[in-house]
Amino acid sequence: MKVALGQFAVSREWQENADTCLALMAQAARAGADLLVLPEAILARDNTSPAYVVEAAQPEEGPFLRRLLTASEGSRLTIIFTQHVPAPGERAINTLFALHQGQIIARYEKLHLYDAFAVQESARVNAGQQIPPLITVAGMNVGLMTCYDIRFPEMARRLALDGADLLVLPAAWLRGPLKEKHWQMLTTTRALENTCYLVAVGECGPKNIGNSLVADPLGVVIASAAEAPALIFADIDAGRLHYAREVLPVLENRRFATPQLRSSS
Repeated sequence: MKVALGQFAVSREWQENADTCLALMAQAARAGADLLVLPEAILARDNTSPAYVVEAAQPEEGPFLRRLLTASEGSRLTIIFTQHVPAPGERAINTLFALHQGQIIARYEKLHLYDAFAVQESARVNAGQQIPPLITVAGMNVGLMTCYDIRFPEMARRLALDGADLLVLPAAWLRGPLKEKHWQMLTTTRALENTCYLVAVGECGPKNIGNSLVADPLGVVIASAAEAPALIFADIDAGRLHYAREVLPVLENRRFATPQLRSSS
């Protein structure tokens, strides 16, 4: 499988962000990619107003998602990203979408909201209540995660035990002391401890780090971007996955039960 990672700085205007996504989709398709992963919350952002992502939220039937769906028709490319969808009470749901050939093939509502480092995502956003599904891309099973999910090892382990070969992580990883170190440590560790590939794509710009990367099943970073907008590529090698799981059979050797989602009640 060939994956593309498209990181960019999300603007305040959804039309501009849609144009950027369409350009990245076209470039990835021309390069023969099977999968394009984009950042978290790509519909609209105003770095001076944290509430704007909720104010700008659009439903699935809205023009932003419609444009991306139309552009995906007739292409083999699968596209993964998140956007905010309106919820009752002037709130929103941070929803991951997977698009393929003009259809939404999977949805995932972010389970772990970023209530950390003096930020409270839950003040405006509702948490999801379901473990994400796996999707199949180019014959490989892909597990879906979003940003802060990476700090919870049970999430990645559950997806690996469900059969994931590859984990994807759209993100908007805030700058701050040690945050770039956390990003690299967490993404490579989740790959290594689950012997999965991991594709993590970060929004860049004045508040977020970018630093998109691909880690292989032994925790080796095989592709990475810096802090600026970029489109990078990596090959996901089924042979490398098989080798890692043969020499490091942690999924078989584990003694703990499969993680389950705790009731929200």
